[in-house]
Amino acid sequence: MTTIGELNERSLHRALKERYAVEGSETERVIDGFVTDVVAGGRIVEIQTGGFGPLRNKLTRLLDAHPVTLVHPVARDRYLVKVSNDPKQPPTRRRSPRHGTIFDVFSALVSIPVLLAHPNLTLEIVMTVEEEVRAPSERRGRWRRDFTRVDRRLVDVVETHAIASMTDLFALVDSHLPETFTTNELATAMRSSRGLAQQAAYCFREGGVIEICGKSGNTLVSRRIT
Repeated sequence: MTTIGELNERSLHRALKERYAVEGSETERVIDGFVTDVVAGGRIVEIQTGGFGPLRNKLTRLLDAHPVTLVHPVARDRYLVKVSNDPKQPPTRRRSPRHGTIFDVFSALVSIPVLLAHPNLTLEIVMTVEEEVRAPSERRGRWRRDFTRVDRRLVDVVETHAIASMTDLFALVDSHLPETFTTNELATAMRSSRGLAQQAAYCFREGGVIEICGKSGNTLVSRRIT
């Protein structure tokens, strides 16, 4: 029988849930009043393809008594698939020039940085190859896009990174940073936009990895907490 949770799933979430649903595991099990994605060997696996904000209350409750693995996919490579309203028109498919990195997780993690310090939580970042399906927008206008994303499909899993703490994430950039640094220097170390680096800096501060030690003009300067 298909549950309400499964009816609301999109392709990427469903495909990842199938990967984590090993033999002997349970799916859609209710624990402490929450519907969980997968329960395997006493560990809860929650798959979140978007931001982590909607999971804050759920994770806070579950982590009190259960080990949880939070799975988040990041598209290292993405193919854009456009479908037409005309069934006679075949979809088009092209490769996106943008490539995701492990640091893209900060755009989701910024909602719950403190929770990563919980001993019962493990974050798994799944680097993927995906198809992003776009369809004509129902509400077109001068300020609206002609196409909107309707689905994400898993093509392949490239690698998986298990993150136990904020220190694990900071270790990926630590050697590329000077003793004190700004978000501009953090962005360079991450090879990312300044906006993503600002989210990362916030997560590192909330996670007790770095602290603000001054300003350079209007820019905050940070240093490691030793």
